[in-house]
Amino acid sequence: MSDKPLSANETIKANSNYLRGTIAEGIADASNGEISADDGQLLKFHGAYQQDDRDLRVERRKQGLEKAYAFMVRIRVPGGVATPAQWLEVDRLATEFANGTIKLTTRQAFQFHGVIKSKLKRTIAAINQAAMDTIAACGDVNRNVMCNPNPHLSSIHAEVLKLAQGLSDHLTPKTRAYHEIWLDGETVHSSAEDVEPLYGKTYLPRKFKIAIAVPPSNDVDIFANDLAFIAVVEGTRLVGFNVAVGGGMGMSHGVEGSFPRLAEVIGFCPLEQVIDVAEKVVMVQRDYGDRSDRRHARLKYTIDEHGLEWFQQQLHSYLGYELAAARPFQFDDNGDRYGWIEDERGNFHLNLYIQGGRVLDTPAYPLRSGLREIAKIHQGDFRLTANQNLVIANIAPAQRPQIEALLAQFGITDSHLQSALRLNSLSCVALPTCGLALAEAERYLPELLTELEETLELHGLRHDAITIRMTGCPNGCARPFLAEIGFVGRAPGRYNVYLGGGFAGQRLSKLFRESVRSEAIKPLLEPLVAHYAQARIPGERFGDFCIRAGYVAATVQGPDFHLNVAPDAAKAR
Repeated sequence: MSDKPLSANETIKANSNYLRGTIAEGIADASNGEISADDGQLLKFHGAYQQDDRDLRVERRKQGLEKAYAFMVRIRVPGGVATPAQWLEVDRLATEFANGTIKLTTRQAFQFHGVIKSKLKRTIAAINQAAMDTIAACGDVNRNVMCNPNPHLSSIHAEVLKLAQGLSDHLTPKTRAYHEIWLDGETVHSSAEDVEPLYGKTYLPRKFKIAIAVPPSNDVDIFANDLAFIAVVEGTRLVGFNVAVGGGMGMSHGVEGSFPRLAEVIGFCPLEQVIDVAEKVVMVQRDYGDRSDRRHARLKYTIDEHGLEWFQQQLHSYLGYELAAARPFQFDDNGDRYGWIEDERGNFHLNLYIQGGRVLDTPAYPLRSGLREIAKIHQGDFRLTANQNLVIANIAPAQRPQIEALLAQFGITDSHLQSALRLNSLSCVALPTCGLALAEAERYLPELLTELEETLELHGLRHDAITIRMTGCPNGCARPFLAEIGFVGRAPGRYNVYLGGGFAGQRLSKLFRESVRSEAIKPLLEPLVAHYAQARIPGERFGDFCIRAGYVAATVQGPDFHLNVAPDAAKAR
């Protein structure tokens, strides 16, 4: 809805014949390892990103070789629940087609890295044969729908999981291109075009994210999503959802008007209206989102520009009815509950800590092999959490001894016996594969955590939970702007440091220091940690303390996110 010229991506989509482009021809070309730039944009809708190994760029350039191209393939797992058979197939494909590791993402999906072009079609076909898919795992459409993996109330989890899967199915693109390209589906030669009844020929202006939370746990970081449903439970009965809109983490360094934003609650809907509400929210964004500037194209900017009241009016017009008044709710945290948990049916669930979400074998820790052996006998399911961890779920009491024996055999039993800081950490992939990364994240955060743990030990804070997150760029895939301590890559070895996020994911952090060298992070934070240990109020969270002590100001929505009214607070202490 703008007179400005459309972004290049809009033209690519419009001319793509409903996401076909020349992808099929590109992946069949064995003369090189890449596909065209336009097809690279379309490929995202099919669940894959063209990347290259940035560690090898300089040497390959010297040798006159093309970049070491490979593809990241993302498997869409609505609600994050997979069967043991699916886990085993993902494990097999990681060896046969990828780099031998499985990445658990911050949106409850699987990722493969290092898939070369000649293996891309076989990889995606095999994923579909395992009753999973990659369509709409990326691209300007609704992405993987997240939901709380709640191991406490299994009946509620079953309902929210069914809803997540229903939302995913309803909002999946209908183009036949996916089946034609990857699954050898029949190409229909007809003068009639495909029809995308919801998205239309150019889909959405940008990506769209949905999550479902079950209070008091905000483990899916509900306020980071374009659209969120917050379960309202009376006793053990799910009666409906509060609806929140307009969240999003991504921003761009130095770009005015670019900022993370929290979703805002706009009302309540009963269970039977959820899919309708979701569809109409998507439609409003489809029709009014900014298609001229992709950095200004998320729903959060549509709402920021037009106002929340305007958005509600548009939504109610599309719905033909109004949302009811929001119901009370409260979140206590946005982390995972580790260790063994017994549900109301008597089944057991084990939440394992997976550092950086990377499932791999090392000589000291054969995690992937252990999980493979567990999957061979497990009769329940596996649940990927939004914190990159894994729940071995629905373990029957009679089978628990077998699972425990395998956990012990492969050294996995004590996976969660880490510092509370490490257990509440997140990182994105960053280097060497992400083309957007400005600095390290997954490879560096464990080292930094070890350094910070020394400070925490010194001040008696090893068991005090503090959320800490790192991303290699400001797109915010690991949601650093909601962390009590957030690091956002600015340049190689340099990070913007953010403080003051809410422990329950309910408040944005604020910029504390810009472009801090990695070796200066520990000295920067040491006096703050010492002050927190000495002066905190009983039960006070680190993020809350940072605001009360004046290190950063309380946050508000919008462009003044970067404003720090106490820039010299840390120097004064």
